[in-house]
Amino acid sequence: EVQVVESGGGLVQAGGSLRLSCAVSGFTFDDYTIGWFRQAPGKEREGLLCISNDDGRTYYSDSVKGRFTISSDNAKNTVLLQMNSLKPEETAVYYCAADSAGLGTEEWKYDFWGQGNQVTVSS
Repeated sequence: EVQVVESGGGLVQAGGSLRLSCAVSGFTFDDYTIGWFRQAPGKEREGLLCISNDDGRTYYSDSVKGRFTISSDNAKNTVLLQMNSLKPEETAVYYCAADSAGLGTEEWKYDFWGQGNQVTVSS
């Protein structure tokens, strides 16, 4: 059974930091790219960044470059998202997902999705 489970969300003040985890099982971790997405209230889901567990390549969108960092612990089948300098407008449900087709944050490429984890940034 495939499982994708996010954890670590919560409430943080503007300018603060949070770390999200994405634990996966039920497929070969090293063959997949793991991406992070978010959906703010009333907005479409947005692709943020991803990491290829095959070769370690990463992709960052302009909206998070320099503030967010993605890393992978292949031994634990877990991907971490470190978020710094958070802004109130980044309040959203954050999702991780797994893609077998390469590097990128196009939603249609992702096969397995987590349920999402709320992140609230207070001003």
